[in-house]
Amino acid sequence: MSLAHANFCSLFRPLTRAFLHYSSSSSQESILAAIESKTYHKIPDLLLNNSSSRNPNPFSSLSTLSPSHKSLVIDEILQSFISIRPRSRPNSAYSHLLFYILNTQNLLPLALAVIQRTLRSGCLPVPQTQLLLSNAWTLRLHKYQDTVQTLLSEMRSIGYSPDCGTCNYLILSLSKVDRLEEALGVLRGMGKVGCVPDRDSFGILISRMSELRMIRGVVEMVKEMVDVHLLSPRKETVVKAVDAMRANREITRAVEMIEFLEGKGVDVGFDVYELALEGCLEVQRFVLAGKFAIKMTDKGFIPYIRVRRRVFEGLVGVGETGLASAVRQRFAELKS
Repeated sequence: MSLAHANFCSLFRPLTRAFLHYSSSSSQESILAAIESKTYHKIPDLLLNNSSSRNPNPFSSLSTLSPSHKSLVIDEILQSFISIRPRSRPNSAYSHLLFYILNTQNLLPLALAVIQRTLRSGCLPVPQTQLLLSNAWTLRLHKYQDTVQTLLSEMRSIGYSPDCGTCNYLILSLSKVDRLEEALGVLRGMGKVGCVPDRDSFGILISRMSELRMIRGVVEMVKEMVDVHLLSPRKETVVKAVDAMRANREITRAVEMIEFLEGKGVDVGFDVYELALEGCLEVQRFVLAGKFAIKMTDKGFIPYIRVRRRVFEGLVGVGETGLASAVRQRFAELKS
């Protein structure tokens, strides 16, 4: 860039800053006017028309209100958004409001309420929310010694009921920043406030534990989910768990978990069987691979041709010619 061109551009920088400041101030003033006149339904469109303003938060004017008045206004804003169509239109407003609340002390129940309304509108809070929510939640647990039951029940004090979707998002947020103990606490405590955990409540934790290769924890969670809560994990959750066991070379655990799930009537699918079978071959557990391959054929699954060949050759290589012949026969029967 030439010096002349740089000097020319620099002339416009004060104007740009002035415009952004004006845009930000205009957005805040518009939101404040809507709040004062209780025309909350206008807020989503006001934010869309001032989409360039992000800092300061357009809801920062709420800081002038007393805590009780602030809670009342935020509740009125949330209630006014329910009838707006399409339901996703207030998403930007939810996002700004949530960021404002999470950066303000002692408003955690309102943050959970905003998350609930966001999820029910068919949208997801932006990813940055997860860290802020996790920090706010952990602060209340550890600094103020609140319990999970107390924190979730506080939603009722402002007219909202905790639900499974909100709790699951909280579990997800805590898991994403590796606060697994706190996430497990939410899973254990949500039932005490009337939120029965579902397959996703467990699945979120199992998936994150799988990513971190916490194999013992994965097995315990799967068994609790199926045995105690009578829930079936999603196939993608089982795939992640078996893949983690394979990566950790704990293939016996993978086979045992698959057998446990099948014994409970859970359909785990071909991909899970194939992962486990390839894992058996990788650690040269050829006899286990042969027996597991026969179980696959019992389910109507036939391994890929290269895997079938490796199973047969591996069994022959360790002297298990009888099992090798039985496996080959089963493959031939299924192919025909």
